[in-house]
Formats: sequence, C-alpha cells, structure tokens
Amino acid sequence: MKKITDINITSKTQLPTPVELCSKIERSKEVEQFVVETRASINKILFGDDPRLLVVVGPCSIHDLEAGKEYAKRLSKLANELSDRLLIVMRVYFEKPRTTVGWKGLIMDPKLDGTSDIPQGLEIARRFLTEVLELGLPTATELLDPITPQYIADLICWSAVGARTTESQTHRQMASGLSMPLGFKNGTDGNLTVAINAIQAASQPQTFLGIDNEGRANALTTNGNPNCHIVLRGGSSGPNYSASHVKDARGQLIKSEVTPAIMIDCSHANSHKNPDLQPEVFKDLINQSIDDKSIIGAMLESNLNAGNQKFPQPKEALKYGVSITDGCINWEDTEQLLRYAHEQLKPLFK
Repeated sequence: MKKITDINITSKTQLPTPVELCSKIERSKEVEQFVVETRASINKILFGDDPRLLVVVGPCSIHDLEAGKEYAKRLSKLANELSDRLLIVMRVYFEKPRTTVGWKGLIMDPKLDGTSDIPQGLEIARRFLTEVLELGLPTATELLDPITPQYIADLICWSAVGARTTESQTHRQMASGLSMPLGFKNGTDGNLTVAINAIQAASQPQTFLGIDNEGRANALTTNGNPNCHIVLRGGSSGPNYSASHVKDARGQLIKSEVTPAIMIDCSHANSHKNPDLQPEVFKDLINQSIDDKSIIGAMLESNLNAGNQKFPQPKEALKYGVSITDGCINWEDTEQLLRYAHEQLKPLFK
C-alpha cells in the first residue's frame, strides 16, 4: 500500500509545551509589571494621550547573544536618559521571513548551522527577552509563526506583522488575540490598503485554529486587538515617508475609521535598503512629527557596528556586532540620532 501522509516529512521533534517552557523560564513580578506599564504607555502614544515619540530600534535580528546583550545595556542607559521625550524599545527579532531561502532566525536555527534546534531556540529567545526586560528596557519583535507567541508573547511590549504577512488571514487572526500593541507594515509593493484592512480585521473578534499553553489544538476566540497601527516602510514603487505620503496615509486611515497613528520604518524601501540613508529618513520624520501628530513612532535598524556580513559562513569568522541579515547603522550614529530627536522634540514639552 502506498503511503499517503507525511510523504515529504523527514523528521519530527517534539517541543516543550508553552506552559513547560514558561515555567522553566519564569518572568518575575517586576518584569510582569514593567511589561504591563510599557504596553499601557505605548497605547497612550498611539491614541494621542502621551506626546512622546515611540522609537523601535535595534539589530535587524539577534544572532550573537553577547553582542545583543552589550547593545541592550547601552540602549537601556540611553533610553532611561531620554525617556521624558522618547519611549525607546529594543528590536529583539528572533524570526526572519524569507522570500526564498536563508537563515530564518535564532528561534528556528539557534546554532547558525542548519540543524534547526527549535526547542533550544525557543529557550534562548525566552531567556534573552527576560534579560533585556530586567535591564528596564522594553522589547519589540516581529511575530512570524503563529505558534511562537504562546512561548514568548508575555515578554513582548510591542510587536509587528511584516510586509510579507500583513495580508495573511492567519496573522490578522493571531494579532486579534495578542495582548500587546502591534504595527502592521504596508505591503512590499507599498500598498497601504492591505495594512488598513489588517488593522480593521485584527480589531474584530475572530475564531481560528491555534494551540493553548498546554500545546493542545484549540478553536480560539478573541475579543479583537484595539491597539494596532500602520507602519510605513516604503515599497517597490519607492519610499513613502515624505510629508505628502504621510498626509495620504492619514487620510486613508481616517476614511477607513482607523486611528491615524503612523510609525515610519527608516529601513527597507524607505532607505532603498541602504543603511547609510536611515539617518536622512529619521531626521525628516522627526521634523514632520513636530507639527504632524499622526506620526507616533519610528523604527531604526541599528547594531554595535555598521553594515552587514554574508551568511552562511563559519561562525568563528563572523565579525562581532555586525548584522547577518539587513544592514544596520552603528551605535555611535544611533546614539547621535536619538539625541537629535530628543533635542528637536523639546518644543513639544514646554
């Protein structure tokens, strides 16, 4: 008799249940309170009740834990210093979408060798998030696999759905059940409609297939997530961060009866995938935000050192603090830009 199931499955590795991993790596009461308070602060920014600018900044992806910890310690100190005008959140990205193939992030391949030890990846991710939060630094990530949130969502202050998945029904349903504020990026072609539709869908109650914290299949029903917003990241037609683009986005959001809360991603198509252009985009949006209250946030891809490096290659050959995914600006430029924003926003806080 011919086999009709699992024809292309070569192996199966059982994962710990979410409750098992969360029990093994528990969050402290202090971390729990910090996450709750940070999420509330971000929500106030989204709805205009807090004049600070939300800045999501950090490595394109975490691949070296030591470099990531060093970056977090630097950013924590700076975030505390600038907290009166900026709410700085660190990018702690463990999952990377791929157009074809490539390294899919620390959760999927924590050893960077193609062995795909996902149980170890989930544990590493949860420990790292805990360490960042214990520094008093909020966390942000892109949630790609709909099972991942059960393992780490309690340690995330802000999350994103990327350009490739904003149109996905699965991710809109997932977002409707998440407990943190979330940004939907516009489509890879620059289309805003898919992101606006996603915000509308995620704000409504949804029922869908998922797992509970015991790892069992469930039909999950949500209340809907009212704390979603759009992220402008440019597209195949070019950047979309200019004042005219922001005005158009604001108009489309209002017409669709969606809160006109706009974050601008300084990377990706807005900088033509050239990290050296990120400062130009960032300064432009900062100057716009002084008069345009719909701009609530910015996103920067930043690392200890600038640029990126080819991967795969032997781990011992990798340069310290340099991205293995998208190119980043270095720490010195990052600090300069955040201080620039803090100074430029001063008139709003008299």
